[in-house]
Amino acid sequence: MNTSACMSIRFNTNLIILDQLIHDPLIEYSRFLDHVQQTMCIYIESIRVCFSHSINSLRQTKKTIYYKYYKKYIGEMKIYEKLMLLLTIAFIFTIPLDINTIIHQQSFAQISPSPERLPPTSTPPFEELPQQQKATSTNKTCIITPSLIEVEGTPQQIEGPYFVDSMPNRSDLRVEPSDGSIQEGIPLNITINVYRVDDSDGNGKETCVPFSGAIVDIWEANSQGLYSGVREDGTQGLDYLRGNQITNENGTVKFQTIYPGWYENRAIHIHLKVRDFEGPEKIFEWTSQLYLPNSINEQVHLQPPYNDHGPVPMTNEQDFIYTGPSTDGLIKNNTGNHLILNISKSDGGYSGTFNVELNATMDT
Repeated sequence: MNTSACMSIRFNTNLIILDQLIHDPLIEYSRFLDHVQQTMCIYIESIRVCFSHSINSLRQTKKTIYYKYYKKYIGEMKIYEKLMLLLTIAFIFTIPLDINTIIHQQSFAQISPSPERLPPTSTPPFEELPQQQKATSTNKTCIITPSLIEVEGTPQQIEGPYFVDSMPNRSDLRVEPSDGSIQEGIPLNITINVYRVDDSDGNGKETCVPFSGAIVDIWEANSQGLYSGVREDGTQGLDYLRGNQITNENGTVKFQTIYPGWYENRAIHIHLKVRDFEGPEKIFEWTSQLYLPNSINEQVHLQPPYNDHGPVPMTNEQDFIYTGPSTDGLIKNNTGNHLILNISKSDGGYSGTFNVELNATMDT
């Protein structure tokens, strides 16, 4: 099994250096209650360098949501940021990258406290998930896919815009809580099953154990490609098409939403996050994105209100995040192939299911 070693070096700019290589440099924006975090990643041979800082606001344009090539961005950086980046690059080449001395045991399943939103005061008991997890995915049944047996779990992708840590706890995401209005669009009912993939009995056969008590967040753009809670889109203070549920004893949550719309430079997708808390402290986080079949995307956008926004300009295979590697470094390309929502027609709309499989054994 591959191991993913990482080393963390922190300056005032919160620089993180990892030895995982991602195909194309990009900038990621994550929206919080009071600021937007901007993360720029560049690549030096086999080193991934991420440069993060907070900005007050973010204008949603095709050049700022996912700005793919870092060279275009460096020209817009402030002088001190350029200097810090150059010093960091120089510093990297002075570090002996001995794999045995590199600090281990932290992947993109981030572990950090969450002061804005505390977990429920009581949740069903369950075995704590470790901080490291790797995976194989299937979106139909909890069976380890033979072709991906070395990966052992569902792959992660970047968070993307616009996660809000205070999303409402609810199953019907169509309703805007502030005024009771309902987002127009074709109904989509989503069932997410979360499992721990375990081999604790030592017989070499991995089994699926339902992960109860986990918080599952999803959020998506509306039929016109607009997220709620974004000042520049006039949706600040709104919470439509976002929310979370707590998995039951079967590891299951259900959401009522609408088929998502598109926005520039991305294929149609739904953001998904699984979190675990111990008291007020977040001890586990898994993040990814779900994709929908191209043929259904096209059919949906021929109908109102989607047709007001125009046809879908990008297929899944044209999306650099879909075709890129997983952020846990375990899948080298076409990660999105393992993140397709299993869609079927239902009365007046569609139903979708997806299984999230989290490996329950730590690397040693």
